[in-house]
Amino acid sequence: MERESVSVGPLRAGPGTKVTGWLPVPGTPIEMPVTIVSGTRPGPRLAVTAGVHGGEYPGIEAAIRTASQLDPADISGTVVIAHIVNVPAFQQRAIYVCPLDGKNPNRVFPGDPEGTASDRLAHTVFTEIIAGSDYYVDLHGGDLNESLVPFTIVASSGRPDTDARSLALAQAYGIPYVVRGRVGGATYAAAAQQGIPAILAEAGGGGILDEASVQRHMSGLFNVLRTTGILPGSPVPGEPVTVLTGFHWVTSSHTGLFYAEVSPGDRVSRGARVGEIRDYFGRRMTEVTSPEEGIVLFVVTSPATNPKDPLFAVGTPG
Repeated sequence: MERESVSVGPLRAGPGTKVTGWLPVPGTPIEMPVTIVSGTRPGPRLAVTAGVHGGEYPGIEAAIRTASQLDPADISGTVVIAHIVNVPAFQQRAIYVCPLDGKNPNRVFPGDPEGTASDRLAHTVFTEIIAGSDYYVDLHGGDLNESLVPFTIVASSGRPDTDARSLALAQAYGIPYVVRGRVGGATYAAAAQQGIPAILAEAGGGGILDEASVQRHMSGLFNVLRTTGILPGSPVPGEPVTVLTGFHWVTSSHTGLFYAEVSPGDRVSRGARVGEIRDYFGRRMTEVTSPEEGIVLFVVTSPATNPKDPLFAVGTPG
């Protein structure tokens, strides 16, 4: 049976071809750079996104390089890669949000075609790229103001088969920490709710395009491609994986300056001091403590803080 062409928005790739172009978001000025790699043989479809947060550069670079390197002659199935989802944030070096509406796109999936820019962006990504895929990988890293230890997140979706397959993807990706957690409106959680095995992989941070983090993402992507049978060969063995069953974010309750006293990868006990917030005159406003025992996964590196801004997160062992 002859394979059909693959369409993503206005882009169309026949079997054995690679197509690059722009995916527009209706009702906004946003156009996302996308690559479709349609293999010569039948197989599964993998969706990959990067730049949902525009300042997370290693994932973006890994998406660009992977799209460039994949050859349709080597592919069984289809790979669809969105190199930069949140293009306005990338262009304006915005932290967390889409500058067109001030929303975090990774809190509004699967989106809304009648909503504001972030809602429409999420809807376009979900309907055109994620839906209909057999697997999904979302590439992230610490934003411009974050430092983190690499980790991968999988959803607890309530679908045992999907969750087990998502965990297998995370293990293949090869990052030492895997966190079971669900952030409302996140890419991977929305995909898992639709029965699509999905992971969100974090590596890099601080607005730095560091080669080690790019290579970590690329190694993970190619392991996923081999594990799913899209590329031939066996995945390259990675580091042993530790599964963390809790994902606890701590946010600020003050306007001031945050002084962290822990680093990503540190182990902390419940109630342990991790830093403090001071006012603009240097006076201490509050002590910041850990809500649980576990591993510090990320820490905000810039001192400026406002109410509801994230400060750090802890992953708790199972």
